[in-house]
Amino acid sequence: MGGGKFMRKRLWRWRSNPLRRHDDIVEAWIVLAVWAVVAVGGTAAGLVTAHAADETFARQRAERHSVQAVLLTDVSDGTSSVRSSSDKALATVRWTAPDGSTRTGQTLVDVGQPAQSRVVLWQDDQGALATEPPSPTEAAVEAGALGTLAGFALTGVVYALGALARWRLELRRVDGWGREWDLVGPRWGHRTT
Repeated sequence: MGGGKFMRKRLWRWRSNPLRRHDDIVEAWIVLAVWAVVAVGGTAAGLVTAHAADETFARQRAERHSVQAVLLTDVSDGTSSVRSSSDKALATVRWTAPDGSTRTGQTLVDVGQPAQSRVVLWQDDQGALATEPPSPTEAAVEAGALGTLAGFALTGVVYALGALARWRLELRRVDGWGREWDLVGPRWGHRTT
């Protein structure tokens, strides 16, 4: 019983009513449009973003390859001025690129390794150093998180625009009430005797 009364209250803007104003109808359509865009658009934005991120991670896994490199310098606690929070230090390394050429560069490696130690690096198809691509599980989790974030971002923007439109309608209603009161209000002060 209580549910029917609740629904009648919620859907009052859609019923034919002599007290219903044009702004009430506009507000009802705004609310409906916001919820439709949130439901459909938020889901679509999330799915498209997750799919695009997953494809990017898959491409990274296909383009990046691990390679054995040789440390050219000792990596001790005081060797490098650049330190990361995970006990890594910047060191010079040498590796062989896919075209067979020998390259040298700097990358973060574990602290405490002597010169001539072997380390595993990641390179792209051109032989440039790259970060390790995410595993399929890590990629799925990150793609899902990015998709969720995109869906929520679109939802937030649409909800804010809907709230702004409803606020403008409310200002218009208040101004209309003010104009009507200016016409009717002075008549209330007169006594009829």
